[in-house]
Amino acid sequence: MRMLPVCLLLAVTILGAHALDNGLARTPPMGWLSWQRYRCNIDCKNQPDECISENLYKAQADRLVADGYRDAGYVYVNIDDCWPLRARDADGNLVPDPARFPSGMKALADYMHSKGLKLGIYSDMGSETCGGYPGSKFYMEQDAQTFADWGIDSLKLDGCYSTTDDFAIGYPTMAFFLNKTGRAILYSCSWPAYITGKQKIPPYKQIAQNCNLWRNYADIADSWSSVTGIMSWFGEDQGNLSRFAGPGNWNDPDMIIVGDYGLSYVQQRVQMAMWAIMAAPLYMSNDLRNIKPESRDLLLNKRVIAINQDPMGVQGNRLFKASNIEFWSRPLSGGSFAIAVVNYGDAGGPVRLEVTLENFGLDGTKFNVTEVFDNKFVGVFTLKDTMTLLINPTDVFFAVAKKL
Repeated sequence: MRMLPVCLLLAVTILGAHALDNGLARTPPMGWLSWQRYRCNIDCKNQPDECISENLYKAQADRLVADGYRDAGYVYVNIDDCWPLRARDADGNLVPDPARFPSGMKALADYMHSKGLKLGIYSDMGSETCGGYPGSKFYMEQDAQTFADWGIDSLKLDGCYSTTDDFAIGYPTMAFFLNKTGRAILYSCSWPAYITGKQKIPPYKQIAQNCNLWRNYADIADSWSSVTGIMSWFGEDQGNLSRFAGPGNWNDPDMIIVGDYGLSYVQQRVQMAMWAIMAAPLYMSNDLRNIKPESRDLLLNKRVIAINQDPMGVQGNRLFKASNIEFWSRPLSGGSFAIAVVNYGDAGGPVRLEVTLENFGLDGTKFNVTEVFDNKFVGVFTLKDTMTLLINPTDVFFAVAKKL
């Protein structure tokens, strides 16, 4: 058995009585994250507008403010992997690559704060990050304090170059040291993602005690198959993962790819609807400098965001699946429900369905049903009244049923 450093043993001893306590993420966090769109592009010579640098994050932050995203709730600007030098300095500190972050992280955080935004950063609980940069293993207290000193507002802690046996100690240890800094730092864990990949059920109760949000599944790709794969996996609700979500703690199905290359307009609607139903963090990963108006309008749709940000914080569930059709429902504050019918099929024309509100497990007698994206009134229905739906291929019927 490996001997742990004294500071780590002390932290583990204290962890039994203290979990993450930062008062953050009372609703799912919203913002922008670089990974899906920009990955580990450090070629600033040939791609100065696309590489991981302070200029990229400032540029996206400027669009968040100018185009209304910040005011809609998208306030986190999150750096992912590949931001530091390949080695720590002589004192063991992480060092932002001076060629790509010449102003330093404190100045970048100040820039975000001056615009009413928050800066997130990335590390790994292993010896290295997934991209081969220095990890936080055996440096957790030092790194947590460094991030706090820089004015960082969020930390994503990955799990590469480690083992799943270390997670139950490593992730709570970083939570402890983040608490110790006295700065409220949103904590995103990749803890369960590495466990579910081995077909095991993660310890969601312990995860929820120590993390504000947690990645559950594989990285999202810029494709319809990736989005539907994530939806299908969450629909299975393995380990009853949905019941561990709520104010302060959220399952994270990964980034929003609306405005990128891989989804049609109706498929973008599906992702927005389902991330709202699942009470998921809304972290866009796109180029806000070059985005189509219809994609921007989806991202800023106030009714979609209101469902995602519902203060009751109940994660929705898949109720029924038959062939290419799925029924989902999410309870909302005030006795309302968000309901969705997803058509996974990609052949032919619209699917015609006759459904009742009873199919969605609603509690009540009569409801006012309104489509979400266009705010179109559908009608007033009892639980047993029939609604006729026409759902296009790879599209969704997404509505709010308000109890009367």
